Amino acid sequence: MAASQHAPTADQAPASQALDGELDDPAEEPIRRSLFGEILDWMLVPLLLLWPLSIGVTYLAAKSIANEPFDRALEDRVMVLAQQVKEIKGKPLVRLPDAAQQVLRADDIDNVYFRISGPDDEWLAGDPDLPLPPPAPDAPVQPWSVQFRYDYMRAAEVRVAWLYLNLRPPGADNGPLENEPRRALVQVSETLDKRAQLSNQIIKGVILPEFVILPIALALVWFALSRGLSPLAELQRRIRARRPDDLSPIESGQVPEEISPLVRSLNEMLERLSQTIQLQKRFIADAAHQMKTPLAGMRMQSELALRQTSQEEIHRSLEQLSKSSQSATRLVNQLLALARAENPSPQAQPMVLTELSELSRGVVQEWVQVSLAQGIDLGFEQPGHAVIVAANPIMLRELLNNLIDNALRYSAAAGSVTVRVRSDDEARRAMLEIEDTGVGIPAAERSHVFERFYRILGSNTEGSGLGLAIVREIAQQHQAEVDIFSNPHCHDPKFPGCLVRVTLPLQQAATLLEDIG
Repeated sequence: MAASQHAPTADQAPASQALDGELDDPAEEPIRRSLFGEILDWMLVPLLLLWPLSIGVTYLAAKSIANEPFDRALEDRVMVLAQQVKEIKGKPLVRLPDAAQQVLRADDIDNVYFRISGPDDEWLAGDPDLPLPPPAPDAPVQPWSVQFRYDYMRAAEVRVAWLYLNLRPPGADNGPLENEPRRALVQVSETLDKRAQLSNQIIKGVILPEFVILPIALALVWFALSRGLSPLAELQRRIRARRPDDLSPIESGQVPEEISPLVRSLNEMLERLSQTIQLQKRFIADAAHQMKTPLAGMRMQSELALRQTSQEEIHRSLEQLSKSSQSATRLVNQLLALARAENPSPQAQPMVLTELSELSRGVVQEWVQVSLAQGIDLGFEQPGHAVIVAANPIMLRELLNNLIDNALRYSAAAGSVTVRVRSDDEARRAMLEIEDTGVGIPAAERSHVFERFYRILGSNTEGSGLGLAIVREIAQQHQAEVDIFSNPHCHDPKFPGCLVRVTLPLQQAATLLEDIG
């Protein structure tokens, strides 16, 4: 049975070949990503995107900073100019000598213009072509409130400061026109050359250093990232420097905190790998040791048969050779079964809901002919309801096969072996029992019989000592317990019999119906 489970079928071979072909295809190889490059991208891309944004913000801030002092100077000019406007005998009058106008217009860079308009927007003084302010959409502008705007004068953009002033102060005696509103408009403007020069100076003073700082920042980021990832390079160097057979844990004290989980995972993997290699070495050593005896017997019987001339002796030697080959085959099968139990592959059949009585009945039927040949009564008992367990059916059959094989081997002729399935609903346990009338197992030996290749002294029955070791490994995979007792139905001191009980977690029958549905 073990050999048939490991033999590849015709359907499996092409699939494995196709899988190998896929793995070997260089076109299907996943693209490797650089951790250094990815971190560098996440750091530099935002930096390069923010750089032009910072330039734009700096430009706006520079214009605002440049406007403030010139606006204050322009405000002072319009206030001084407004103080020169008076109303005498109902007529507005501007007292502004030529020397004062020259001082007002004195500027080395910008062109300065001014205009004073009367109550009906008539020109009183200054530059008559300076545009008037737009009409106020809401409430009129309060007197002596300086306003600013951008406008155009002689095809050049200018900054204009303007205000309205009352020509007739409250309470003044101005005759019959006292109640009429009398306001004058005073405007002073200048071109934007000085403002542009100051803005450019500020921008140059801020932005030009950024052209020097940016490459330095990139170099520092590159250096810091290389420095930060150096522990990974050091870890790689230490791992590569190891011998191929060195599976000792990697020291995690010299790695950063962020890499410690990776190192712990590697150490756990190395520990599992070391255990697997130790199991493989142990399996190979045990197999080589146990195969020596049957192979030596087969060689001896074959050499003896070659030296014999009598057909009867040759036939006897060939019979012994056949028995030795059967013993070797059984030993190999058990070694393979033990290896499968100790190292379940990821492709192994998963745990499924299984009806224990049905599985056990099928296994017992396979042993009927063997039991009849040995003159042993093989029976089966089951409850009147389903007993559901979560199990790997193949491995559970292997467990039951080994227990029945042991019971038949150690039971005398005319004895009996009973396989029984029971359940305890309150304790949620399912019990598989194998009861025989053989020589039994002494209480002092019951803790040792599960060891590999362990044989009870004085036992004359042929065996490899692997059956119960296989049972223990399979039971552990199923979270089951294996207990050995004396057969309560045997009262012969010479043949006390044995009762092996495997206790598994019981599943609800409703769960099986849901699983099937």
